[in-house]
Amino acid sequence: MRINHRGRSPQVDASAYVAPGVVLSGDVTVGANSRILFGSVLTAEGGSIRVGEHSIVMENAVLRSTGQDDLVIGDHCVVGPRSYLVGATIGDEVFLATGSTVFNGAVIGSGSEVRINGTVHLRTTLAPGTTVPIGWIAAGTPAELFAPEQHEALWAVQKELDFPGYVFGVDRTGASPMVELTEKWARSLGHHSSDELLGD
Repeated sequence: MRINHRGRSPQVDASAYVAPGVVLSGDVTVGANSRILFGSVLTAEGGSIRVGEHSIVMENAVLRSTGQDDLVIGDHCVVGPRSYLVGATIGDEVFLATGSTVFNGAVIGSGSEVRINGTVHLRTTLAPGTTVPIGWIAAGTPAELFAPEQHEALWAVQKELDFPGYVFGVDRTGASPMVELTEKWARSLGHHSSDELLGD
């Protein structure tokens, strides 16, 4: 399904393949010979999404941009099933395995690999050729790698990245940060009420 969102419509190269049931919403560009497979959602929420050439987005992946951060995927990349990417820059020849997560403002250098259920936190930069092991978390710039059980060490880095402040402009120490966050986010998502369905 292709959707005009905020006056912008998806653009798909004639040589690309977008499977039935995929959602392309807003300022989304799919490059030459790329493949977007069943159940995936690419939604440009104020920014743009660019999928390079010969890149593959596997089933049920969710790709988002924001007004603050575009999402750019380079050439010859694989985005695995059930992956979640938002507002990040992905270099060429990057492999994001099943269930990988890449957050706002992250930069993944060319030739990197994020293995199954790996996470690249917001505002984190992976040097080219970096591997994030299965289930591990990369955080900071330059990135440090943390095993899931290293919560306290991860939090020392992650806290400074300030997820609610960077993504939503909300002070986590305020009186009601979740009230402020959800109200701001709901207003932004409300822009979908004027979307125009363009068909498949």
